Amino acid sequence: MSTTNLRTLLENLAAGGLSVDEALAALRALSFEDLGFAKVDHHRAVRCGFPEVIFCPGKTAEQVRAIAGRLLEAGAPVLATRADAEVARAVEDLDSRAVYHEAARAVVIESEPRRRRVGMVAVVSAGTADIPVAEEARVTADLMGAEVHPFYDVGVAGLHRLLRYQEQLQQACGKPKLE
Repeated sequence: MSTTNLRTLLENLAAGGLSVDEALAALRALSFEDLGFAKVDHHRAVRCGFPEVIFCPGKTAEQVRAIAGRLLEAGAPVLATRADAEVARAVEDLDSRAVYHEAARAVVIESEPRRRRVGMVAVVSAGTADIPVAEEARVTADLMGAEVHPFYDVGVAGLHRLLRYQEQLQQACGKPKLE
């Protein structure tokens, strides 16, 4: 349950559109939901500012799909990380808004329209082999609402490759250019 959903629930209760018993039933599901094979943390968004993330390794495509479905029903966005193509298809079949970011190995379903960007994140990777992890970080930060600036393969063998991006990195971090 997002803070928006919680606010709506409380407003409906205060306005008399919801009984105390109905509100209690909704709040009971706020903490977590036991699916037998997983416990979906619906309260994480209120506690941490971002809802449950599905870490896919070790889960079947159907398990990921079931968790994603419960998150969507609760009004939360879905982020499934380390997802392979089979998992991506299972989640895409669940909701037409699903987007599979192949390089990041992440499936995203946004539940609400994008809000104003908050914060800036520079994702910097040393080599080409780091791109999947860097893309996962980029997709995650983007979904969480940050303005993301990726800098990939900037060099592990020499500082000169990183320094090439000095001005862009400073701008991404909101720092003035050094003279």
